[in-house]
Amino acid sequence: MEKTETNNSGAQDLLIFLWSKRKVIIGISAAAFIIGIVVSLMMTVLYQSTAIVFPAATSTVSFSEQRNAKANAMDFGEEEQAEQLIQILQSSKIRNKIVDRFNLMEVYEIEQDDPNRFYKLGKAYEQHIAFERTRYGSILIDVLDEQPERAANIANKIVDLIDTVKNDLIKERTIPAYEVNKRKLDKLNESQRALINEMDSLAAMGVVGPEARANLFSALNESRPEDREFFRKQIEVNVKYGSRYDALADLREFRIEKLTDQEVSYEQAESDAYENFTHKFVVESAVPADKKAKPKRSIIVLLITFSAFVLTIFYLLVAEKIRELKRVA
Repeated sequence: MEKTETNNSGAQDLLIFLWSKRKVIIGISAAAFIIGIVVSLMMTVLYQSTAIVFPAATSTVSFSEQRNAKANAMDFGEEEQAEQLIQILQSSKIRNKIVDRFNLMEVYEIEQDDPNRFYKLGKAYEQHIAFERTRYGSILIDVLDEQPERAANIANKIVDLIDTVKNDLIKERTIPAYEVNKRKLDKLNESQRALINEMDSLAAMGVVGPEARANLFSALNESRPEDREFFRKQIEVNVKYGSRYDALADLREFRIEKLTDQEVSYEQAESDAYENFTHKFVVESAVPADKKAKPKRSIIVLLITFSAFVLTIFYLLVAEKIRELKRVA
């Protein structure tokens, strides 16, 4: 009971104290309200434009019959592809192109001779341009700028640069791979031509395949006397070079299969190296905003006023407590 009365008494004392200082509290809060209005009016107005893209599941066209069903060019990418795309969006390759294209050093009021210009530029860039993966797997590209048209242009340019930058990165690896595949294919074709030329030379000498060779002996026995010398020579040539011809024929069939596989690999490498693929699905292009995104003036004014109100009460209570302690001392 006494504790309840003590608490009530303390609350009444606090209210009486605050009422006695009401003019100071109201005056400082009113001043903070005016300062908040002035500050909010002095802040730069920024407009936001947003583009939405989905990553593609694959960045190439497969020439193999055993293609992965999940790697279809028509499929949307999943979490892994979205994270990879965000890394590309945050890369210096895109940032530098955007800075140069829209002269952001001047837009963000950064002096060219400032020794910390690149640090300041990076911070300003991060404050005005952001990338976020949504729970649906898409990527939001948000751009804040003083001019709504420029904000939309920057967002759309970033979307366009996705393919340019990713294709450049891919070509750094695929062009050397294409050159290797081309050399292997040329070497196989050259070997195959040499093999066929040797087989043609043996055929010109009268060497034939195993089935025709088996018939030479019966042809010799059934031939007329004037033709037997021809067949004997044919048999001698086939006995001498027949095994070589058979080995070349088997090697030719093996190389035909190998050439077929290598041609598929070559076509794949050529496509990867020199075709420019699109790596995203554009769900929504950015458009100029007709309403400002920042600053939220009402929130700024309320925060400044409320902060001044609370800090004033705190200061008055502390000051009063100090005075009481001094009187007791």
